[in-house]
Parts: sequence; C-alpha cells; structure tokens
Amino acid sequence: MGTDLNAPLGQNRKAASGRVKSSRVSAARAAVAVAGVCVLGLSLWTALAPSGNLITPEKTAPSEAPASEKVATAEAGEPEAAAGVRRQRGQSGANIEETRTADGTLVRKFTPKDRGDGGPLILDASRVGQDPRFAALPNEDLLETTAHGKLPVIGPDGLRPVEQYARPWSGARGTRIAIVVGGLGLSQTGTQRAIRDLPGEVTLAFASTGNSLSRWMQEARRDGHEILLQVPLEPFDDPDNDPGPHTLRTDVSAKRNLDELHRAMGQITNYTGVMNFMGGRFLSSADALEPVMRDIADRGLLFLDDGTSAQSLSGTVAGALEMPHAFADLQLDSALSRDAILRKLDELERVARRNGTAIGVASAFDESVQAIADWTQEAAQRGIEIVGVAALVDPNPKQ
Repeated sequence: MGTDLNAPLGQNRKAASGRVKSSRVSAARAAVAVAGVCVLGLSLWTALAPSGNLITPEKTAPSEAPASEKVATAEAGEPEAAAGVRRQRGQSGANIEETRTADGTLVRKFTPKDRGDGGPLILDASRVGQDPRFAALPNEDLLETTAHGKLPVIGPDGLRPVEQYARPWSGARGTRIAIVVGGLGLSQTGTQRAIRDLPGEVTLAFASTGNSLSRWMQEARRDGHEILLQVPLEPFDDPDNDPGPHTLRTDVSAKRNLDELHRAMGQITNYTGVMNFMGGRFLSSADALEPVMRDIADRGLLFLDDGTSAQSLSGTVAGALEMPHAFADLQLDSALSRDAILRKLDELERVARRNGTAIGVASAFDESVQAIADWTQEAAQRGIEIVGVAALVDPNPKQ
C-alpha cells in the first residue's frame, strides 16, 4: 500500500521531473553564454586589430613582425622610405605613415594628401579688379610718393590703375552705356546726394579743386562706383570763364603744366583716369596737350574727353601714344530740367543701340542726379547694361 505501485500514474513524480528540466535549462543557458563571450571576444579582436578602424599603438615582438613591415614600402612616384617605416594611402584622403619602434610598438601618423592639380585654385585678385571690401583702399604697388603726394603708376608686374580700379561688368556684348556725373567735391550736399542716390554703375568724376575729396572718394568706392579725376584745362573764353588757379594753360611751360597735373593727381587715389574740366583751348593745342597726355598714359590711366570741343586733339594724341581714350557722345544736362535730361538720356540710348555703346556726361545737379537715377532703373528693364567708363574706352587706339 505504501509503494509507488498503488499510486496513480505520474503521481509523486513532479519533483524529479522538475530537477531534470532545470538541469537542461541551465546547460542551454551556459552554452548561450559561452557563445556570446566568443562572439564578443571576436568582435573586440577585430576592432582592436591593426587593420581595424580603431587605431592604437600595439606591441609585437620584433621577431614576430612580418618581413613586409620591417622593410619600407611606398607607392610609385614616392621617395624610398626609411627602414622600419611603411606608408600607405587611407581611403579618407590622408597619407598614413606607420613606424615600428624598437620595442615593437606600431605608431601611425596621419597627414593630408597632396592635392596636386586638383586642389583649390588661388586667384590673383589684383588681376580682376579690387575686392569690394577693400575698394576704398589703394593698391600700394600702383603708387609712388612724390612732393605732390601719392601719384598713380604702373605696377612692377605691368598692372595699370585703369585695370585695377575699373568697375567689373558682365562681359556680354549687348547694348552698353556709361554715364559719368562730374563736379563731385565742389558742393558737399550735391556730392553727398550723388553718391547716395546714383547706382554703383554710374561713374563719378571728382573735381581736383574740390573739398574733402579723400573722404568722398572712399565713400563712392565703397558704394561700387568707378571714379575719374577732373582736371581744369584752359577754355577759349578764359579769363571770362576761369576754371581756377590750378588750371593747365597753353601759355606756360610743359613743366609748369605737369606740376599742376601732379598736384591734381595727388588729391585722391583709386581713379581709372583723367577727364577734362572745360579746356577747349588747351585740348586744341598739340604742343600743350602732348606732354600732359603722355604723362597720363605713362601712369596707366585713361583719358575721357567730354566732347564739348569740336577742335579737340585728344583723340589724335591718344592714338599716337596708344593710350586708353574715349569721347563722350552727349552732354546730358545742357538744359537743366528733368524732362530735358530724360530726353537726352533717351537719345543716348538710341546712339547706343545704333553703335553698340555710348557715353553720356552730366554734372552733379539735383535735377541731373534724380533723372539719371530714375532712367537707369528703367534702362535695365530694356536690356541695357550700365557700365563703368573704363569698359568702353579703346584700350590701345591707333591713329
């Protein structure tokens, strides 16, 4: 009665069955743990191995180092490396230099790969005009110090002020117009308004007899304007219409006129050329004009003739000297009213569409500045490009 023979099937066997099951589960868990340790160990070995992505100095007995690491190897074209150093290229673009020290430590050194011809291109900014951030500052290589101040000169590498200070333009051969507004520096309010209201595409001409020229020049350059220097020349009706005490005249020596020219040139910097202020008589005298034009040409500047004198010889002299030169096509504000100036600007546009280019000149009167500012905005919508005057001069005119 007390034996298992009288017990129902399976009764009193839970404890034994449970012990067997527990031992089986424990064995399975142990197998999984061992497998996990093996996988983890293999992963760590792979990560820490010399060929892995995690690079750390490692120690190896010198006798166990492969022969390929004891002798330097290099890519074709590289100089032979020192013994014990191996150089290779990394996929990141770096050069990797491996050195085996005396105690077996492997040390890697990373340096940037040589870019060769495919690297960044360094441009000489002096050849493509001034950086706008520094447009108010002169290029010191294009200046010489004289008794009259700093005067423009051609640089040691042949760079000329007419190139350095020219306003960049698109290069397209469409209809192009240059507008030059002169007389800046003679009136403070007029100068301030012209610089403030005229777009940077308009060229500004500063009178050499004006006031605060250096200040106004810097402000104009910061706003993107190309600038010219206006020099007073003797008119036909002098002294009834006297341009001032520093006028270049036909009845004085060439040396005297050059002294006056240099005095005027020393008032400001960063200009592309010289423009006449009046000067009908002077421009018609070859003897008086030639030394002055030659000095302007030798300094790498252009000459703009305002076109008011039919007897001007500036084009002939410029052709003989092969210097940059241009004539203005129209005086825009001979009649000082907004409507009259706008009609002249429309006429200038017709000239430009017929010839491809045109140059108009005006003075910094309020009516002129406002009309030009309004018209230039409309002209851009009609496909006309307003450019600095240096873009329209003949760089090497011939007779």
